[in-house]
Amino acid sequence: MTTRIFVLAKNVFQEAIRDRILYIIGFYALILAIAFGILPQFAATTEDKMFLDFGMAAMNAIGLIVTIFVGTGLVNKEIEKRTILVLIAKPVSRSEIIVGKYLGLSAVLAVLITIMTAIYLVFLQFGNIHHPTASILIAAIFLFLQLSLITSVAIVFGVFTASLLATLLTFAVYLIGNITQDIVQLGRLSHNLGMERLTQGLFLILPDLSRLDLKNDAVYGLLALPDTMALIGNASYGLLYSAMLLAIAIVIFSQREF
Repeated sequence: MTTRIFVLAKNVFQEAIRDRILYIIGFYALILAIAFGILPQFAATTEDKMFLDFGMAAMNAIGLIVTIFVGTGLVNKEIEKRTILVLIAKPVSRSEIIVGKYLGLSAVLAVLITIMTAIYLVFLQFGNIHHPTASILIAAIFLFLQLSLITSVAIVFGVFTASLLATLLTFAVYLIGNITQDIVQLGRLSHNLGMERLTQGLFLILPDLSRLDLKNDAVYGLLALPDTMALIGNASYGLLYSAMLLAIAIVIFSQREF
């Protein structure tokens, strides 16, 4: 079983390489170079802070685009092209297909984030920009966990909806997932029982992605002395939520007929 999952994950990774997805790394380096050159012209005294913000935000945005557009097509593309018939005819279970696809894209994301983080740190070092290296590395790890969770969301939608709808739904979950705590507060301020129950329900159902978003902490250096237990708890939350979503995707995929 482990071997079959590894082979599936390896195929996803190799396909991503063939699609030249790693060229995105060059694009990231290019936009950092452009920002490095033009930001001082617009912010003579705050360009360092702006570059710190921009580098982390660009890494997040690029990773999200790859996750959503590739993730929603991992299984959906196989279904739409009917190549899924060839895949399920092989001695591999549907659960192995889901897990293999997920791990393959997770490996791609790990490589992307690792190299983009290295490039980001090189620019910071070259520009003599004061930066909390440990905080940035922690934020990058949590960005990977967040994108891995979004990958599982994309797979869930991809196994039973069309590509465009799966993309839109995954993006919606990402947006709402980053403000679930704010939505709960809004429900409480409304003083409407129905609204409070609705917002609480959304908070319980949707992933709280803010727990995995440490960009601001990295920029401001708030993680120089991290609360280890809180970080472990949030990382565990992301991993468990991803596992739960993969289980849901496996159940749905197992019930589909082709």
